[in-house]
Amino acid sequence: MKQALVGFALLLLLALPGRAQSPETAAIKKALSQATTDTSRVLLLADLSATYRYSHFDSVLRYARDGLQLAQRIGYLKGEGRCLSRIGIILSERGNLPQALRTNLDALRLAEKSHDREAIARILNQTGLLYQALDDFRPALQYYFQSRAIYEGQQVGGYSQRISVLTNIGSTYVGTGQLDSAAYFLQQAYALTLQSQNKGYNCWGNPLPYVLREMGLLEAARKHPDKALAFYRRSAHASIPENDLRSLSRAYQYIAELYAMQHQADSSVYYARKALKVGLTLPFVIGIVRNSGLLSKAFQARQQTDSALKYMRIMVTAEDSLYNPQRIKRLDAIGFAEQRRLRQLEAERTQFEARTRLYALMAGLAVLILIVLLQWRSNYLQRQANSRLHRLHAQVTRQKEELTTQRDLLANMLQELKTTQSQLVLREKMASLGELMAGVAHEIQQPAKIIKDLAGVSVGLCQEMRVELPEGIYITAEQEMLDEMLLNLSQYQNKIAEHSQRVESIVRVMLEYSSNTPGPRQPTELNTLAHDYLRLAYQDLRAKNRQFDAELLAQLDPAVGSLEVVRHDLGRALICLFSNALYAVQQRQQLEGPGYTPQVKLSTRRTVSGVEICVWDNGLGIPAADRANIFEQFFTTKPIGEGTGLGLSFCHDIITRGHGGTLRVETQEGEFTEFIITLPLAVALPVS
Repeated sequence: MKQALVGFALLLLLALPGRAQSPETAAIKKALSQATTDTSRVLLLADLSATYRYSHFDSVLRYARDGLQLAQRIGYLKGEGRCLSRIGIILSERGNLPQALRTNLDALRLAEKSHDREAIARILNQTGLLYQALDDFRPALQYYFQSRAIYEGQQVGGYSQRISVLTNIGSTYVGTGQLDSAAYFLQQAYALTLQSQNKGYNCWGNPLPYVLREMGLLEAARKHPDKALAFYRRSAHASIPENDLRSLSRAYQYIAELYAMQHQADSSVYYARKALKVGLTLPFVIGIVRNSGLLSKAFQARQQTDSALKYMRIMVTAEDSLYNPQRIKRLDAIGFAEQRRLRQLEAERTQFEARTRLYALMAGLAVLILIVLLQWRSNYLQRQANSRLHRLHAQVTRQKEELTTQRDLLANMLQELKTTQSQLVLREKMASLGELMAGVAHEIQQPAKIIKDLAGVSVGLCQEMRVELPEGIYITAEQEMLDEMLLNLSQYQNKIAEHSQRVESIVRVMLEYSSNTPGPRQPTELNTLAHDYLRLAYQDLRAKNRQFDAELLAQLDPAVGSLEVVRHDLGRALICLFSNALYAVQQRQQLEGPGYTPQVKLSTRRTVSGVEICVWDNGLGIPAADRANIFEQFFTTKPIGEGTGLGLSFCHDIITRGHGGTLRVETQEGEFTEFIITLPLAVALPVS
């Protein structure tokens, strides 16, 4: 009855492809659908791949390759190593052991690079299984114990992985005939399995079917067939809810082999066929070899040649993929290379430890020698302390006097530097004032000429009026002519007053500019101030070079209005910026010739928090190497004799310290330069 129930469950399991997953698969798929980062998706794809390792090999490859591609695309070494190790599982199960070993070793290097201790332990466990499949137990045990040391020493991995490595160690000791050691590790694995039954498992699922099966193998080796059969049946029963087709195939295989040893041929053939059927669905190559060989021998004993030949062919095909001599050679070569690499690493580690011990010994000896020398020196110094004390006191007194003298000397030098700096500032101001005189003369010349002409006309009109007025009696026409003369005289006087104010304004600006005393803040129309200084600077350069012409552009925002500033300080800053702009376009004109049009643009703009004054030119621009130093004192890009290097430094101090604003520069070499002054509105007046 129990056999029938197990068989029915197996048929149901194989008939439902959607059931080819473990109980953990659904939860991992849900987490994958909700993952928000690529790294999480890679790890979840690796876990999802692991849930299909004993039920659907194609799904293992699909999800592992998807995760591997994503990990390689984003450069995620940890995820790349885990996905590659899942591919190694399938290569092993399908019998390509050399490629499986190579894949495992590649995954191991990636895990070591990313310091993924859990993956390192798992890959070592997988590599041990490769050697155990070929009954090469010594390297298998080495890998298992390395894996166990990581799991237990560093507390990584879940119950399934620790139980797996303990069971693998016990199973290997069964193969070597060390049954006491096998019983020790298998009992540990079984106890840990029972302890973890209600605590949930990760993607590696419930290890109970595997543990029960290997305990049955131990009982069979101890010549306890009834106990062995009971464990095998329990393993097969536990495999069904976990969809662990590999454990199910193995359990049936061990039952068939047990019945064959007891000469129960029919039962042996029945379970061998069931084991082979389950193994072919994966395909599980090692199980296929064992079960087809068992069936071939059984049918040979019955003299059923056709059936024996059929299963012999299946066995030969599977053995060729598993035990092919070329593959075995490649596997040995890969294993030998890995062992050589491990021995080399071990030798390097031993050499490093030996060098470390040697260096530590040498350091200890050096410290001991140093202590002895220090003690001797201390005694020696103690004996000479009194005599040296007097000499040191004399030296300290002498050094104190020297330091005092040097301090006074440095103070005098600092005062001289400050005086020199003040003189340089004054010379710079006077030099710039002298440069502006030509422009000022040009600006004053026109209103002065107009005043002179109008004054002459006014004198003529006054003389005519003196002649006409004594006559006393006027006809209407003469009266109208007299009124017209008086009107013209009044207009001329107004123009004289207007141009006189213009001359007075220019003179006042120059007096303010030349003033050496701190000026008060006063309401100032910024547009007018800036435009006047632009014209002064341009006329000054024109007076020096009549061949020079430039296009002056003005974009003045009426909303700028008035602002309380120190007029002559701000004027100095503007004159400096305008002069530099005109100098830059003049230099470029000399280089490029008639095809170039010099342009200097003045623009103003009112912002939410302040006022911007921009001075733009299409000159040579500022080289990138000089931009960081342009506001430093005594830095200049002009030839020797044409600049002191103080202009932009003073501009920066006037704007930032004097007015609490900012001065910055934007430039592109060979294209343009723009200086941008920003003044705060803290003392702004209402816009008129």
